[in-house]
Amino acid sequence: MFGFRVKSVAAVVTAIVIASGATRVEAQSAHRKRRESNANRKARIERTIQETYSRRWEVGGGGGYLRFRSGEDLQRNNEVTWWLSGTWYKTQKLGILVDASGAYGNAKVGNTIYNIPNPQISQYPFMAGPNYRFYRKEKYAISVFGTAGAAIGKFDSGSKGIPAKNLGLWPSDTRAVFSVGANLDYNFYPNFAARVTPLYLGTTFGGTVQNNLGVNIGLVYRFGRIK
Repeated sequence: MFGFRVKSVAAVVTAIVIASGATRVEAQSAHRKRRESNANRKARIERTIQETYSRRWEVGGGGGYLRFRSGEDLQRNNEVTWWLSGTWYKTQKLGILVDASGAYGNAKVGNTIYNIPNPQISQYPFMAGPNYRFYRKEKYAISVFGTAGAAIGKFDSGSKGIPAKNLGLWPSDTRAVFSVGANLDYNFYPNFAARVTPLYLGTTFGGTVQNNLGVNIGLVYRFGRIK
């Protein structure tokens, strides 16, 4: 009877040891799988990043908002905008940006003898300059740009023949313009993204500098390959 108990205890101990070893083997196997899974995930993300930002060309467009000063002594007015841009990337970070846009609003000229309180005005900037993408992730990217060029200002198109200067507006003219801003991208796919661009726009109508702030929203399509 004593021998039977010893054998029983030995069998239980053996079963525990075998079970413990099996548990350790399973735990090690699960750990290896997790490591392999994490490695595969990191490799997949890196492939996506390379696929996304190795595109040579980037084109985009959309609409936006601009707060604009339309005359030396006038209040700022709200304007709706459209924009189109194209970027050629020399590397995954550095590119050359070309941009065209239009802005439309009603100037706040107040009460005048001409009885034209809010004439329609518009501006059309055309600019180019460097674009630097300093943040690149699978789903997000951030780039900054600085551009300069010329802007066509139309300040008497809605004044019913009254010269713009008589209403306190800038004279219609083509003047220098410059801008700085940041492109904030959310990638739906490697070649397709949504973009939000807060920006500063400096115009020089009337021989002075107007400091204007705005934001653009739109879509971006990427194509081609950087060699």
